[in-house]
Amino acid sequence: MKFTREEKNWILYDIGNSAFTMLMTTIMPIYFNYLAESGGLTEVEYMAYWGYAASIATLVVAVLGPVCGSIADNKGFKKTVFLTALAVGALGCVSLGFAKQWLVFLVILIIAKIGYSSSLIFYDAMLTDVTTEEKMDQVSSLGYALGYIGSCIPFVACLVIVLGADMFGLTMQSAMTIAFLITATWWVLMSLPLMKTYEQKYYVERQSKVVSESFKRLGRTLMNVRKEKKTFLFLLAFFFYIDGVYTIIDMATAYGSALGLDSTGLLIALLVTQIVAFPFAIIFGRLAQKYSTDKLISVCIVAYFGIAVFAYFLSNQVQFFALAVLVGMFQGGIQALSRSYFTKIIPAEKAGEYFGLMDICGKGASFLGTAVVSGVSQLTGSLNKGVGVIALFFVAGIILFRMSVKAENDYEVK
Repeated sequence: MKFTREEKNWILYDIGNSAFTMLMTTIMPIYFNYLAESGGLTEVEYMAYWGYAASIATLVVAVLGPVCGSIADNKGFKKTVFLTALAVGALGCVSLGFAKQWLVFLVILIIAKIGYSSSLIFYDAMLTDVTTEEKMDQVSSLGYALGYIGSCIPFVACLVIVLGADMFGLTMQSAMTIAFLITATWWVLMSLPLMKTYEQKYYVERQSKVVSESFKRLGRTLMNVRKEKKTFLFLLAFFFYIDGVYTIIDMATAYGSALGLDSTGLLIALLVTQIVAFPFAIIFGRLAQKYSTDKLISVCIVAYFGIAVFAYFLSNQVQFFALAVLVGMFQGGIQALSRSYFTKIIPAEKAGEYFGLMDICGKGASFLGTAVVSGVSQLTGSLNKGVGVIALFFVAGIILFRMSVKAENDYEVK
């Protein structure tokens, strides 16, 4: 399948922003631990403050996402709000390298994550403008696929600099400053082609009072979404099954540590997941040309149910690497196809609003899953049981998703 220039440029942003995600989930926590120890924090305090920072950023984006998405739907606004979010995220990423105290680092990290997460809401909403409904699955899947493999390029460069800091005559802070600069530069450079060619084709006509009218329109959407049965049920299903996906990703490091993997082993396992996810995301995109998107999403949800059950019986490092491979096989498919499927069932001119609502489900889910795993693990004294209980989220997800597929949507666009 041939892709247009606009589609290719949109895909490039997935490659760009994934570098920040990769750094944030691998090297960044290790560096914060270094700053925390220098600041006299205990291991418990380090974990708590890191968690608080992630929760604050998540909460802010969950609240602002739908509002900013509604504003972005106004004619000529989507590129502007996207660029603003990108600038906040990229500048925040660079600034992290100059933070020498743990609290300052966390404050900047919260700002950077808000910019990063907000940019994804507007970016996902651009999918309606850059491609056709027939090609959405393929474009979305290729974006995730190249994002997985593309993020490895700046990550490896950062890893070489950080791990070889002594050899290069650099301090830890100097090495991390360079790593943050590499990541931000890669992120911005991959964004420039999209900004050059993007045109907002679907929009709501701009009113004299953009902000107040956007709030009113969002209010009407929130009231009407429960009447749009297909969309409402999908959002409920997405809340549960993406909760399971995110929880498995978020808890992987802790789970691996509990099984005795060292930092190097964990980084290798993460790279394995990224590398495996690359071809399988493309495979799911091609399968979408032959099979309906809803059937493929259903396969992914059922597969993740199996992964959660497998995690319950995990007992050694070999099995952990097998888990990393299994996660990589279905991670890109379920994320990419969920994005394209949702794009098809919502009004194109209100994509920003709706993706803001979808983001709430994703962000809200990330709270619930980790809380359940932590609670069950503490009550039972077994991390395996904590992770295994996530299988119930996929059961709820598949039931609600199949209900949404059978439902009809009746938009009330005002």
